[in-house]
Amino acid sequence: MELVPRLGSGIPLVARATEMARLRASLSRAEAGAASAVLVSGDAGVGKSRLLEELGRAAEARGGLVLSGRCLDVGETGLPYLPFVEILVQLNRTDQDAVRRWPALTRLLPESIMPVQPEPANNSPRPGSRTVAPERDLGQLQLFDAMFGLLTDLSSSRCVVLVVEDLHWADSSTRDLVSFLLSRLRAQRLLVVASYRSDDLYRRHPLRPLLAELVRLPAVDRIDLTPFDRENSRRFVAALAEEPLSDKMIRQIAERSEGNAFFAEELMAACADYDDDGVPTGLADVLLARIERLAPATQTMVRLASAAGRRVRHSRLQAVASLGPVELDEALREAVQHHVLLVEDGPGDVYAFRHALLREAVYGDLLPGERVRLHGAYAKHIAGEEGRRGAAAALAHHSLQSHDLRTALRASVRAADEAASIGAPAEALRHVEQALKLWDAVDPADRPDGINEAGLLRLASLHAGAGGEPERAVAYARSAVDRFAAVDEPEEAAQSYRRLAQALINIDGKAAEAREAVQDAWLLVADRPPSYTRAWVLAVLAMALRRSDPVAARNAARDAITDARAVHALGAEADALTTLGMLDEYDGDTAGAVIHFRAAIDTATRVSAFTTELRARYFLSMHRYDHGELAEAVAELDEATARARANGLSWSNNGVEIRILRAISKYITGDWDGSEAAAEPPGRRVSDTVLARLAAASAFVTVGRGRFDEADKLLTELRSHWHRDGDIVVLSGYAEAELAMWRGRPERTVEVVADVGEWLIKQSWGWMLGRIRLAAWGIAANVELARRARRERDAAAELAAIAEGERLFAEAEEISHTGRPWTGTIGVEGKAWFALVRAERTRLTGAGDPAALRAAAEAFGYGSVYEQAIVRLRLAESLLALDERPEAAAVLAEVVDTAGRLGARPLAAAAAELARRGRLTVDGLAAPRDEVDPFTPRERAVLALVALGRTNRQVGQELYISEKTVSVHLSRIMAKLGASRRAEAVATAYERGLLAPSGQS
Repeated sequence: MELVPRLGSGIPLVARATEMARLRASLSRAEAGAASAVLVSGDAGVGKSRLLEELGRAAEARGGLVLSGRCLDVGETGLPYLPFVEILVQLNRTDQDAVRRWPALTRLLPESIMPVQPEPANNSPRPGSRTVAPERDLGQLQLFDAMFGLLTDLSSSRCVVLVVEDLHWADSSTRDLVSFLLSRLRAQRLLVVASYRSDDLYRRHPLRPLLAELVRLPAVDRIDLTPFDRENSRRFVAALAEEPLSDKMIRQIAERSEGNAFFAEELMAACADYDDDGVPTGLADVLLARIERLAPATQTMVRLASAAGRRVRHSRLQAVASLGPVELDEALREAVQHHVLLVEDGPGDVYAFRHALLREAVYGDLLPGERVRLHGAYAKHIAGEEGRRGAAAALAHHSLQSHDLRTALRASVRAADEAASIGAPAEALRHVEQALKLWDAVDPADRPDGINEAGLLRLASLHAGAGGEPERAVAYARSAVDRFAAVDEPEEAAQSYRRLAQALINIDGKAAEAREAVQDAWLLVADRPPSYTRAWVLAVLAMALRRSDPVAARNAARDAITDARAVHALGAEADALTTLGMLDEYDGDTAGAVIHFRAAIDTATRVSAFTTELRARYFLSMHRYDHGELAEAVAELDEATARARANGLSWSNNGVEIRILRAISKYITGDWDGSEAAAEPPGRRVSDTVLARLAAASAFVTVGRGRFDEADKLLTELRSHWHRDGDIVVLSGYAEAELAMWRGRPERTVEVVADVGEWLIKQSWGWMLGRIRLAAWGIAANVELARRARRERDAAAELAAIAEGERLFAEAEEISHTGRPWTGTIGVEGKAWFALVRAERTRLTGAGDPAALRAAAEAFGYGSVYEQAIVRLRLAESLLALDERPEAAAVLAEVVDTAGRLGARPLAAAAAELARRGRLTVDGLAAPRDEVDPFTPRERAVLALVALGRTNRQVGQELYISEKTVSVHLSRIMAKLGASRRAEAVATAYERGLLAPSGQS
């Protein structure tokens, strides 16, 4: 097999903190005089070499000597002592005397470096020559002793790290020498690290018995380097990319590499040609080299297994293989021993390829005719397994690959039904799409009974919606209407219109089109007797009319319930009950809303109408959230999440709504780890809209915890998705406004608030109550701009900031009266943000009104932990300005406690800075110390004059220095303050209390 190159050079080490900590601990022990050894194992390409490189750098940085050598694959025997030859050559260049003091070692050096001179006391020839056993053993012992003596000598002056890589390719002499050294580790300042590939160790590999001996030695530790998990795979791929890659591309490469760093590098190198799913040529060659080492019968069996997929049952393999039972067993045994196949745990004797890319490489190497023949053999065997779970999907795949389209179509339809029944909408969609592709290619007489193309399109729409792809759900539903509604019989056409309306309702800005579609459906069935279709059309009609005509919506919901009960369509009844609950909520009947939501959940649960059940659970959770019952809301959302996951609907329209509300609710209540987990993207394909909405919900914690670079990148990417959904706009807008404030860029916050407000008005979403929250951030930003203007004696800028703050206050006040909350009245969250708007207004012209700030903090006391802490920070600043120091310290202590619990580093830093400026002793913070002036006397004099508005030339004239010298001093001042311009430096100095206001000493 080709050598695997060193991995990820030039990028930070990813996800190996635990392993590096263990290696550093071993290094520390060796430095203290307790010699030790570490055996590092892992699959080829998993990152062993990179880990050892990091260890070598760490050892050298601490003054250690690193000696490294590696074994090569040159057949069964290998080159004798090759890694130690490399080590001696390396050492001979830097410390020739150390090597010459041990003549026995000169036999390992190339003659071009040191001519061989036989030792007087030992006439044994060079290793590898023929001699009698006792003389050979004596010569080898002298060599071993000499190597051990050399390492002992070297370690007397500093710690020595001896690295032997690829021990699985070592010859027997090298293995013996490694064993000799490790068994004699005592009090030397020596660390021996040896790596080997665990996937190369078949049962009779000669390294196995040695490892069994070595791990029993007290000085030997063992580290098994496992592949990256999903998140760290994505981190590694993102770090590898020389240019920004889309999240989709990063996920694809990370998933295909299955956590193997080398595979990820090869896939990354081929990403320019990544439109197909093949294995890059270089990687395929490496993978196939492992197969070519196997016996011919084993290679045949592996090729046969590759046609089955990643996994294959023994009974199926035996049924289609041309090998006899004994030959098959021998072939499987060899493939397992050489880590090509694994025996999976559980019933059924299932074999799996060790890595998906290995299977892809083998399968890609099959000849076209060979593929058709192998797939045909599998299809013939599977056809007799009808009724067994998974058989329909397997039959569809193998029939399609063997060109039996009739069987493939019928099996695809059955496979879709089976996937849907077990809660796997993404798989169901894949099978329906395959059936749609095959439909026109199969003679009408050979098509399955009970289904037509319009029905398949509706199924595709339903499964796409359930699988987190709302745009595709709309596309399939539109296709069913456009192509077949005009010719279908009325009830079937009504089903297509109804499905289109349901798909459109979940897309922002499509409410009018959804109403039109469901009204078209109603025209088709209005004069017909009660039926399943009529009941569902009425239920969807009620849902579509909820905002535009609440009275008509309530009537439609009641009629839907009547029809549903007449034909026992309990799913439609539950859906209509949910809409009645929402109408009750809007009318202020909170008790009636809860009753209807609970009835909807119970009814849907009885008939396993999971999608409808999730809709009811979501709106019940929204009811709890909007009324400030956060603990109850989180409990409801946790239960709804469990139900969605259990039924394969985590990424359905309602599943996504539940997930986003759960992320936000946990953020509000202070469970930030839970919030990040809820907003974690899926490990498979979903709509870009879904991904962007999740990312927007995750931005709050990213900003709050101070991961500013990550947040900046995320929010920049989200800007390109604003057109998709209003939630993306407002959620990312909130986060971006806060990010700019923490970064000391209030002017950017003002821009963000304006951008988001204009965008919402342009999209006719100006009624959104979220604009109150934007106004709060906008006023806070103008408070900072007004303060800056006062420090810079810029009266015009100060008046402009105050005027803009007043305008935002008026806007927020108007929205608080004219906004359209779904509950009918503004909820506790909206009231809290408006209380903050009122409080921020008082800060525009001074320190702020403590009473207004206390009222805002109390308003957020419904459970909004972080926002309440931010308000308290403002309150502490206001109290400090009024010299109410004891209360300021007490309030600030609460802020510090909250910031510590949340891991909110910017908030904690701001609290510490306020305590330092006010010289407050605050619980949780170190006592304030005497201030250390960061400026030299000359820099302070320059800064004071600049603060008075002097130019560089004027400063120079007053201080009797050159204008160039003033510029140098000013550059140093700005560097110390992290400022990019003189006005910003002055403002920052005032904010940090480093510059006294004019007139004060």
